[in-house]
Amino acid sequence: MTLVDQFQRRISYLRLSVTDRCDLRCAYCMPERQTFLPRSEVLSLEELHQLALGFIARGVTKLRLTGGEPLVRRDMIELVRALGRKLGDGLDELTLTTNGTRLAEFADDLFAAGVRRVNVSLDTLDRATFARLARRDSLPQVLEGIAAARAAGLKVKLNTVALKDTNAAEIPALIEWAHGQGLELTLIEVMPLGEVEEDRFDQHLPLSEVRAALEARWNLTPSDHRTGGPARYFDIAETGGRIGLITPLTNNFCEGCNRVRVTATGQLYPCLGGGERVDLRAALRSADPAAALAEALDVAMKIKPLRHHFRIDAPGAAPALPRHMSMTGG
Repeated sequence: MTLVDQFQRRISYLRLSVTDRCDLRCAYCMPERQTFLPRSEVLSLEELHQLALGFIARGVTKLRLTGGEPLVRRDMIELVRALGRKLGDGLDELTLTTNGTRLAEFADDLFAAGVRRVNVSLDTLDRATFARLARRDSLPQVLEGIAAARAAGLKVKLNTVALKDTNAAEIPALIEWAHGQGLELTLIEVMPLGEVEEDRFDQHLPLSEVRAALEARWNLTPSDHRTGGPARYFDIAETGGRIGLITPLTNNFCEGCNRVRVTATGQLYPCLGGGERVDLRAALRSADPAAALAEALDVAMKIKPLRHHFRIDAPGAAPALPRHMSMTGG
């Protein structure tokens, strides 16, 4: 039986986190001294595979591997290969989101396993800004990874978090660079997940403002392009490329939500912006994993909320949820 929530939205897209660990410490994502999960709490690769197969059996056709940074997990490529064998047999697309630091090492293996596109997080092309934002001087490795992915045959889409005092002025140049490379770029509003050292009120840049600035510079035409995700797309005549806008705060998009997220510990969150969850790890480790997993997925469909309630409306406000994005899965 396919997964359909109480609002009659069919769930066909799983974002599965394989680790909460990351080799960067981006200021809007986590604190410098982030505490990561004990390895004993994280699902094994075999459990992650079993979990994914359970979702595919219930009608999930798109699977995105996330983290943390998925490529820092040892033997991660073995999971990709195993899941890749389901392509054409229930699974239409297998992809992943990465910060790109290890993409050069794994690009060929990812393509060979059936991955055809990846999302790479890139918030700036300025090395000093990157080092300040990510707290690691890794921009050269990321750019090398993007080039290696393209050389391997992977389609690359860039994800850029719009940050008021960090990269706002650089966004047009980022778009021009991306389109010059033949890459799409999607802009994302910063999300209030987890405590970080900086105040997200100070970081928050509404994409309505960014769009207005871009329209003063270029001709933007709404596009009917869709990927099954929350982005709304625009073609830019002058650059010959396309941008996406993901606006969880200024323009809610939940009515068409078709996805759920599972953390590296097996916690299913029906909504990124909600506290509702179902423990799939307990189901996997029960006496009858198949039956327990099926029951847990049914429960998740009943508790998936209509929409999230993200807000960033006051300086010093607590995050909407205490868990970090690296914990939930990007």
